Parts: sequence; structure tokens; C-alpha cells
Amino acid sequence: MPRFASYAGLILAAGESSRMGRDKALLPWPPPRPGQAPSSDTFLSAAIRSLELSSDFVLVVAGKNEASLAPVVFAAGASIVVNPDPERGQFSSLQTGLHEVLGRGRDAAIITLVDRPPASPATVQFLRETLSAAPADVWAVVPEFSGKHGHPYVAGRELIEAFLQAPSTASAREIEHRHQEHIRYIAVDDRFVALNINTPEDYKTLTEF
Repeated sequence: MPRFASYAGLILAAGESSRMGRDKALLPWPPPRPGQAPSSDTFLSAAIRSLELSSDFVLVVAGKNEASLAPVVFAAGASIVVNPDPERGQFSSLQTGLHEVLGRGRDAAIITLVDRPPASPATVQFLRETLSAAPADVWAVVPEFSGKHGHPYVAGRELIEAFLQAPSTASAREIEHRHQEHIRYIAVDDRFVALNINTPEDYKTLTEF
């Protein structure tokens, strides 16, 4: 019997995208090639779609960008929760989202960042199934591509509690390293899990894929 009967999808999207110069959540996905019109799809809507088949519901954590993200979130059938103080950093957004996950009666979450191309739904489902079938001492499953760890990762109740008990000044990586023996890293054939898109130059390179 699976350890977790249901999962929530969680997308962290409260950042200011200062290095990009515009909100990364609203960048067209896929990036337009020369001579092409921009897609009506965005990083955010594509991320929601990548998680929805493996989740009971998808939550998006917004910050000051709530008003601009809300139409995309609702059109995609997801929900939005607001980090009241996103200046505290990304970990505070993770904690905000995980409080909502537990409040909605779920004890496992598929967690990703909005500033990356979406993993394939097959990759997401594989990660979910791997955690569900893992022994009880495995708290999370993290994807790996070419030796780099990435997102989305799948966290069970034990890691969620560890995240929530930490100060908001901590980081997810710090907590994961503290509980290294409970984290399982799984190689996947999906390069997008390990790509971070921070600048216009990073975004432009995506047209090469």
C-alpha cells in the first residue's frame, strides 16, 4: 500500500526576478524562436500543468506579484497563497506553502520553483511513485540529471515538518543536508530538472533545446 494516498503540488513564485528584469513566472513557454509569435503559455501555467496530473491540487505561492499571477493561476485551475513578507527569502515562501498543504489535509508535496522549464509529467509521476514505494526512512526523493540535483522534488510529512520547524532564515538545501540519510537522489532523463533560468541570456539559451 502506498505510504501517501494523496499529494499537493507546490510552486514557489514569489521572487522579484531582479536579474531577469521581468517576472519569470510570466515568461512565454516555450521561448519564441526568431520570427515566431510568443506563446500564450507561460513558465507558471506550464509548471501547473506539469504537476496537476500527479497532485490533488496545485498551490502557487505569490508575493507582491499576486495580482499579476492570479489570472494565470485561476485559469489553470490552481490556487494561490500569499507570502506576506517575501523579502525574508525563498524559504519563507516554502514554509508559507507547506502550512497551506498541511492545512488542506495533505502530508506529501511535489515542490518546484517557477524559474525553470517544467519537468515532464512523466518525470513528476515517476518521482511521486518512487517516494510512495520507498521505505519509511526515506523522507524525500530528489531528481538528478548529469550529477546535478534539481526540481521538482517530492517531500513526505517528515521533511515537511523539518522545514516548518526551521527558522525562516534557513534554506531547503541546509535542511536536506542535515537529514541527508533520509533523502534519496534519483537519476532522471529530463534535463529541465536541473536548469535554473535567472537572466535574459539564460532564457535565450532555451531556444536551443
